[in-house]
Amino acid sequence: MADIVKQILAKPIQLADQVTKSADDTSSFRQECLEIKTKTEKLAGLLRQAARASSELYERPTRRIIYETEQVLDKALTLIFKCRANGLKRVFTIIPAAAFRKISQQLENSMGDVSWLLRVSTPADDRDDEYLGLPPIAANEPILCLIWEQIAILCSGTLEERADAATSLVSLARDNDRYGKLIIEEGGVAPLLKLAKEGRMEGQENAARAIGLLGRDPESVEQIVNAGVSSVFAKILKEGHMKVQVMVAWAISELAANHPDCQDHFAQNNIIRLLVSHLAFETIQEHSKYAIASKQAMSIHTVVMANSSSNNAIQIHRNNNNNINMKGPASATADDEYLHGQISHPLGSDTPSQMHNVITNTMAMKSTAFPKTQQAQDNNAVINHNNNLKHQSNQQHQHQHHHQARHVALAGSSIKGRELEDPATKTAMKAMSARALWHLCTGNISVCRSITESRALLCFAVLLEKGPDEVQYNSAMALMEITAVAEENADLRRSAFKPTAPAARAVIDQFLRIIEKEDQDLLIPSLKSIGNLARTFRATETRIIGPLVRLLDDREPEIICEAAIALTKFACTDNFLHVNHCKAIIEAGGAKHLIPLIYFGEQMVQIPSLILLCYIAMHVPENKELAQQDVLIVLEWATKQEALMHDPTVQHLVGEGINSLTFYQSGVLKFH
Repeated sequence: MADIVKQILAKPIQLADQVTKSADDTSSFRQECLEIKTKTEKLAGLLRQAARASSELYERPTRRIIYETEQVLDKALTLIFKCRANGLKRVFTIIPAAAFRKISQQLENSMGDVSWLLRVSTPADDRDDEYLGLPPIAANEPILCLIWEQIAILCSGTLEERADAATSLVSLARDNDRYGKLIIEEGGVAPLLKLAKEGRMEGQENAARAIGLLGRDPESVEQIVNAGVSSVFAKILKEGHMKVQVMVAWAISELAANHPDCQDHFAQNNIIRLLVSHLAFETIQEHSKYAIASKQAMSIHTVVMANSSSNNAIQIHRNNNNNINMKGPASATADDEYLHGQISHPLGSDTPSQMHNVITNTMAMKSTAFPKTQQAQDNNAVINHNNNLKHQSNQQHQHQHHHQARHVALAGSSIKGRELEDPATKTAMKAMSARALWHLCTGNISVCRSITESRALLCFAVLLEKGPDEVQYNSAMALMEITAVAEENADLRRSAFKPTAPAARAVIDQFLRIIEKEDQDLLIPSLKSIGNLARTFRATETRIIGPLVRLLDDREPEIICEAAIALTKFACTDNFLHVNHCKAIIEAGGAKHLIPLIYFGEQMVQIPSLILLCYIAMHVPENKELAQQDVLIVLEWATKQEALMHDPTVQHLVGEGINSLTFYQSGVLKFH
């Protein structure tokens, strides 16, 4: 940086020296030339002072101001050369008196600009508390110089001043999109990231908020990502204070929403797992009803080996941490998180007392199959193993207690620290984590797979049931995006939402509860999610169709439209069980609800209702309810409505529905 600034300053200093020397040899306007010389000498002194302080100068305003100064000195030198002309050349050279006044004023402006540059680039400890003001160059664009000043403070100010500067940039970025672009163009992202990484809590929070506000368009987000925002945010989510983590999660959601191409950058820095861990904190543990026990009968050997494997895995993890020199709080935190995430028992993370109960029950089940001597040997082995488990558990408990006592100040990096946060901050953390996951998973198969392979689905189900309003909404939107991706990807659909998966069942239960309750804020995303999962339901799943059909009767147009679209995904040909679903829709009264919607509904309701009725007519034309409701007449009427027939797909479906009904009904008439 210092070398670059010296190169920038070299030419204007050289020009200033030439003006000073040439002013002594003028033959006309000598008094005016001496005045220019005096001002040029002062300007040269300021330029040399800037060269000596080159390592402290803020590059962006330096380039702009020095470029303008260079232009002024070049004009001054040209004017001085004109005043040195002799003979005929002097006769034919016209020099207006106003030219000297103009150059003199421009030199004064340049001195003011360079003086401001020196003041704004001076470290806070060496600068008086005087108001910096605006340089003359700011006459046409005062906001630009205000941005320069705040970024310069971010680069060289104290932590308190840097936090205040970040607040000012937040205000500017919030007020106007153009100001946000200027902040990025003038190099404001790097010092903001540095403040987010090194500052105090207030400064980190303001820096994260500013970064989130700056990323309002794909180009801006791309520049922010290239500056290294992913690694900085990942570190904060792992070790930072929870209030800062809330703002970081919000900023991630903003960046991902405005530029989806950055999703993979965040995923590569382990941000998905960190967000899920915040979502799971105090969410899953207190909802034991979602813990699914295995139905397989397990031997004592299975129980013992499962715990031994877990202990070995934990020991390997600790050895790996030692090998990569993870020291201090970060190492202890990683160890705690790993211990918390390990499954040390085939039925879940049981304590030694629970383990004893499991083994005792297993032995009771096996009592008829083993001789008494064998039972006695097994009992002794189990008792010895339980004693070892208790000893290991006590040691781990003492280690964790000691770790928490030493590092309780690290609010974001320890379980104890997070537990001490106020409920409002915890709620905000869950809301912003869900919001970030929502925007990160939109249309991204790899991110959706990472989320579904973690504990996130179960967390979303719990939060949909008992979370605050904002948490519920963000969770519902995240699930809607995940199911939308799963609808297009069979592998993800089969792995994440298979009917036997406990997390998937919990999510479906919550969607059904919302639909039956008709929660207005969550109803539409829940309807879309159910529709996206239409191909995952078995024929024995009879709870879905009825609540959806009831929403076709006298509801808001948006709700009717989404309900019809969801039912269409059950009834369409792509769904293997379309015949079963079509029959269920008719049995629930779907046909009689659809007909008035096609005749009298709004256009946004008419077309989805017509498509659904066409699929029903195509797949179950023999159903007597269709004949009783005159569905054939309805479809024939629809062919005459230009507003309904402009889409070729609708035309094709209506034609197929009419053909199926005509063929069946004509066959029935001939038979009779």
